[in-house]
Amino acid sequence: MVFSTPFFLFFYLPIVLAAYYVTPLKFRNAVLLLLNLVFYGWGEPVYICIMFASIAIDYTHGLLVHRAKARGNDRAARWAVASSVVFNLALLFFFKYWDFIAGSLAAAGLTFMPRLGLSLPIGISFYTFQTMSYTIDVYRGDARCQRNIVTFGTFVTLFPQLIAGPILKYKDLDDQLRGRDHSPERFAAGVQIFVVGLAKKVLIANNIGKLWDVYLAAPQSGLTTLGAWMGILAFSFQLYFDFSGYSDMAVGLGRMLGFEFMGNFNYPYLAKSVTDFWRRWHISLSSWFREYVYFPLGGSRVSKPRLVFNLLVVWACTGIWHGANWNFLLWGLYYFVFLTLEKLVWGKGLEKLPGAVGHGYTLLVAAVGWALFAIEDMSLLPGYLGAMFGFAPGGLAAPGDLYYLRSYLPMLLAAGVASTPLAARLWHKGPERARRLILPAGLLAGLILCTAYLVDATYNPFLYFRF
Repeated sequence: MVFSTPFFLFFYLPIVLAAYYVTPLKFRNAVLLLLNLVFYGWGEPVYICIMFASIAIDYTHGLLVHRAKARGNDRAARWAVASSVVFNLALLFFFKYWDFIAGSLAAAGLTFMPRLGLSLPIGISFYTFQTMSYTIDVYRGDARCQRNIVTFGTFVTLFPQLIAGPILKYKDLDDQLRGRDHSPERFAAGVQIFVVGLAKKVLIANNIGKLWDVYLAAPQSGLTTLGAWMGILAFSFQLYFDFSGYSDMAVGLGRMLGFEFMGNFNYPYLAKSVTDFWRRWHISLSSWFREYVYFPLGGSRVSKPRLVFNLLVVWACTGIWHGANWNFLLWGLYYFVFLTLEKLVWGKGLEKLPGAVGHGYTLLVAAVGWALFAIEDMSLLPGYLGAMFGFAPGGLAAPGDLYYLRSYLPMLLAAGVASTPLAARLWHKGPERARRLILPAGLLAGLILCTAYLVDATYNPFLYFRF
């Protein structure tokens, strides 16, 4: 089920809120668990069994870790953690990477791994990371062991962020699962955040994504330099507003239900270094890899060769987490190179440069990175990158490019402004009384406009669903 559909907005969500708020407080987690499972199973009911398995395995392993620690048996606790991690990674490997590895081996003439052709369970990359972190945190003493399987199941299946994050850690939601604030102010703030996220997705991402589709589908023999840059600029905005819009909707829905989720984006296109970019983009994933992979490997308090190795592991994992294809691994290694250079070579020099220089450098690195990310057919990637840097078969520009530039220029400018905090700053500078009067009307108008687009829409993908 997708948030940006009339069915979700005007049927499922009202039922969820009504059922949730008429239920007594002590039973709300149980009702929410049921509603979460309906949400997940709506499109893929067969994969609910995987959800049940994740809940059962990690709930059980949390108890095993807790009991072993209570008895002072650290070795048994470590084995329980290792068993949980192996289960979660095996689940992710089987559904996400089996066919990729089988296909790669077959291309090399090795056919001992058959392709299974299984569809990817939606959100598996997100919820396996969440459940895996639970047993690790119980072992570390950072999270309390949850003895109530209904409460734990509610955490695993929490529908606002189940499909595409943000990736939550149990220790951050522990207290909220036991008791949370359901104030009208929190609910109203959730509605506001949700509608803003919906507008990002429907009004900006969906519309500007059509321009990227034009250039992705265009024959490379006619690709121009201007066209290549317009295409990748459109994809950069589409991905940002698609994913940050979904994250905003998740945060907003969480608040409507009394939860407080972490923000997942902080204006990444304002970053002045690649390091800064990754502090602002998909924050929950970056923090997960930092806490559960980078720091256990030794972090940055190690020798330089070991630091390079640690960064290599983290960014290879980050790349392949996004998808079972060579372009994602290449994308991760691409960022490994720049982040390593910033840490060991030119990071301090970059800080001394004018902000505009650092900003331009970061945007250029990000643009090339998005080309690596977006073009999954590796045979097309060299031609597209070459076109971006002047080696275009179609020359610098063509009449069709100028047509698309005129048609999409207002949308590109609007997306550029919306990817900065300018609008928010202007809004907060206005008189408070005027804001109180304008806000409800603005939210209603935004909801009506988004609904009008959705009713007539044939193009409404969520890009991160496939990861």
